[in-house]
Amino acid sequence: MDTDAEPRIEFNDLPAPDEVARAAAAELHGALIKPAGSLGRLEELGVWVASCQGQCPPRPFTRPRVVVFAADHGVAANGVSAYAPEVTGQLVGSVLTGAAPVNVVASAAGASVRVVDVGVASDTPRPVASFKVRKGSGSIDREDALTDEETRAAVLAGMSVADAEVDGGADLLIAGDLGVGNSTPSAVLVAALTGSEPVAVVGRGSGIDDTAWMRKAAAIRDALRRARTVLADPLALLRTAGGAELAAIAGFLAQAAMRRTPVLLDGLAVGAAALVAEELAPGARSWWVAAHRGGEPAQALVLEHLDLEPILDLDIRLGEGAGAAIALPLLSTATRLLAETATYEQAGVTPPVIAPPAG
Repeated sequence: MDTDAEPRIEFNDLPAPDEVARAAAAELHGALIKPAGSLGRLEELGVWVASCQGQCPPRPFTRPRVVVFAADHGVAANGVSAYAPEVTGQLVGSVLTGAAPVNVVASAAGASVRVVDVGVASDTPRPVASFKVRKGSGSIDREDALTDEETRAAVLAGMSVADAEVDGGADLLIAGDLGVGNSTPSAVLVAALTGSEPVAVVGRGSGIDDTAWMRKAAAIRDALRRARTVLADPLALLRTAGGAELAAIAGFLAQAAMRRTPVLLDGLAVGAAALVAEELAPGARSWWVAAHRGGEPAQALVLEHLDLEPILDLDIRLGEGAGAAIALPLLSTATRLLAETATYEQAGVTPPVIAPPAG
């Protein structure tokens, strides 16, 4: 095969959000019929949306989209999850029928849901499995999760899905994850990229007991030893200690930034992939907002490392993109407040006679 003809995983000339639109949005907030700063964090979020869209006032979202990437993990056979490995395929079926939590919360938020099988161990319907790179993955405590070729294919799959969604009109993206045991490789990626020890990243995941927690801690310890040998290479890190859906999400997040499309980040797995995406495409995090702070210790490390302040703190640790979909109405509200609230001049209201303090 002519390798020169193969798609490249490159994120050169990554755009930055529009600083002119950001400044104009901040100025506009000061002219709206309300005390300066009285809407708190909602003002900051609206300004961020304006900068991502490159216009002030920003446009209210018309096609927010949740994309759930699904895959299985060999390490799940070690008893690190409360669920049996075959549950991943069953849960994919639930998303397809609209019965999963992410379907419910996305519908309430006005978003649509797509599921993409990149590595589920069982068979899924053909359209869902069109980007499948393999069935399951290696057990990362003793072997690589993927081959080099599978890693590239998964990252490229995420990039392709991002392109397709943006080309189809999506103006806000949410990545979700689905895979029994995926909090284990996610924790390994977080520990490796933040320089943390295993005990700092081991959480309860799917609701495991103390015995399963100890098995999980051992698996993370052993996988982290392997991951640290390839820390300088994001693709090698995904190959060694990641998984197909984590690689796909990393590509999806990086390509969303290339396409100037804002992203609401979900919980641990998406956060772990975001750390890798930032390594692949430095500066991509400017296009992301953290939706929520969850109950996993590793996710707190992600937020600190990426310097992101979450919108919500509800102790959500589900995954699927559900937490991000729950935060979506607040981001939509922040956008509409800036776009639709009248200014003092428009409303014929006398502005405050005392200027707000500088800064």
